[in-house]
Amino acid sequence: MKHGFIKAAAITPEVRVADVRFNCEEICRYMDEAAERKIRVSVFPELCITGYTCQDLFLQDELVDKAREGLLYIAAHTKELDGLFFVGLPLAIDGKLYNVAAAISRGRILGIVPKTFLPNYNEFYEARHFFTGKELDTEIDLDGSSVPVSPKLVFCCREMPSLRIGAEICEDLWVPEPPSTHLALSGATMIVNLSASNEVTGKKEYRRSLVSGQSARLVCAYIYASAGATESTQDLVFSGHNILVENGSLLNESCLYTEGITSASFDLKRIEADRRRMTTYGTEPVHDSRKIPFSLPVAQTELNRYIDPRPFVPSDPEKRAARCEEILMIQAMGLKKRLAHIGCASAVIGISGGLDSTLALLVTVRAFDLLGFDRKGILAVTMPGFGTTDRTYENALQLIKSVGAEKKEISIAKAVHVHFADIGQDPEVHDVTYENSQARERTQLLMDLANKTGGIVIGTGDLSELALGWATYNGDHMSMYAVNASVPKTLVRYLVQYFADSNEDPALRKVLYDILDTPVSPELLPPEKGEISQKTEDLAGPYELHDFFLYHVLRCQSSPSKIFRLAKKAFDGTYDDAFILKWLKSFYRRFFSQHFKRSCLPDGPKVGSVAVSPRGDLRMPSDACATIWLRELEELEN
Repeated sequence: MKHGFIKAAAITPEVRVADVRFNCEEICRYMDEAAERKIRVSVFPELCITGYTCQDLFLQDELVDKAREGLLYIAAHTKELDGLFFVGLPLAIDGKLYNVAAAISRGRILGIVPKTFLPNYNEFYEARHFFTGKELDTEIDLDGSSVPVSPKLVFCCREMPSLRIGAEICEDLWVPEPPSTHLALSGATMIVNLSASNEVTGKKEYRRSLVSGQSARLVCAYIYASAGATESTQDLVFSGHNILVENGSLLNESCLYTEGITSASFDLKRIEADRRRMTTYGTEPVHDSRKIPFSLPVAQTELNRYIDPRPFVPSDPEKRAARCEEILMIQAMGLKKRLAHIGCASAVIGISGGLDSTLALLVTVRAFDLLGFDRKGILAVTMPGFGTTDRTYENALQLIKSVGAEKKEISIAKAVHVHFADIGQDPEVHDVTYENSQARERTQLLMDLANKTGGIVIGTGDLSELALGWATYNGDHMSMYAVNASVPKTLVRYLVQYFADSNEDPALRKVLYDILDTPVSPELLPPEKGEISQKTEDLAGPYELHDFFLYHVLRCQSSPSKIFRLAKKAFDGTYDDAFILKWLKSFYRRFFSQHFKRSCLPDGPKVGSVAVSPRGDLRMPSDACATIWLRELEELEN
């Protein structure tokens, strides 16, 4: 439950149609197993106490009475169990029969949710046996306790305020305006669906898309528990297709025609963060829902879910290739529009032989091709300095030649030495002034060349560098259009890899592969034995860690301790806890202290769900303190 995680499950038990005693024993057996596995929310199928396929037996008092007794038996069984359980049954209220979901916890029946929409078409004839509960809002006596009955109940956990659960039943989801919409707008972060969905060709995929779509639309956790293959097969077959989705992302689903528990850990804090960010979510206030409190023991939920160490990069190769193509096109279209708008057919870009400038050049080439411009209008400038190695220099030259851009080479060494003399900088002192003077000299050259050619300077810096402030203010920090501004470093590599893999020019492929194999470096310090001496990740920390931190800070609004917990799981076996904590603290320090560099960013296209433009995604004061975030991490060390 800590950090907003809760373990929940959809459970399909074996049923014997109309054998209430057997069914109740099976339900209780699974409840015991769920409690042992620390599952805190368990959802059983529609009408599971009797079986869904009883047909006209639902009109028999004996079956309905036994189902009521079975509910009380199950409730008593949960007295010593930790969890909230939802079970389905037929329930008579004021002489009418309803298809309901009962919420049970610690021996108490907390509430009854009736089914709103009764299918009465094709193979379904529910209106023959049940009444709609759409307008039902009452209280009934169950074994001496008054229990609320309404489709508008929201079950709220005292110990975990982010856990608020609404329930609907099968067909309720398949209509144009499901009850879950109302429940989510009333605050429910988790929707449970007790279902009996029979299997026909193609229905599995449709069912999954329906559940995923509703979860995404409502920004909620959704647990769909369906009746299994032990229902009557007189005319239909049920598959027990259980589906667990979080904000549109499938966390787990069962195999068809199996029984048992399908569980997942849900991140409710992230759901709440997403809703807070979406100020259009629930603009019309909803007041007629009824909140039903319940309690759960406070404990840390086991993270039995995959934590992606590279959240910006799809793991599936086909999806990754499609994403890369999409991003390259967004970048190129952004630059295309800017060039067309200002009537400019010239671009100036500094080429270092590193990943970022390579990606920027490839994007510029694509934009020129889209506009029908001659690639010779791209002035690609190499500016070797004190840290330039033969490898990056040769790669820069070969890259420019392969794409057909205009090459210009200007050594910055002489100009920087003059500058050192002007400001009294000792060339033997390799401090920040020594490094940044080179970066600013390069930017000055590019800006002046752009003026000379009537072009614009294309920025090469990426999202990860902007997040860390790993850029020289008014050096590589500045340009006239920054095509990589919202591309994280871990994704830059895959974009260049995609371009290399999909390109038919062997010379271009060769140089791109070598650039991919070159350590990331600003090359501002002299080489050692001809090799790069200044490796960025040795100084700033691994970019895969920083990108992971960035995603969870900005996309998920997660707390520092939660990010540390997630990172430990995501990078288990790669980095130890102390190493992760060290760089997480560094990330927060730099992210807060360096925001002034982001406050004056040049224009650039947003390509994903995370960006740091002060005109768009990140409205942050440059003088904000990181104290409370760092203090939380310091407490983890003690």
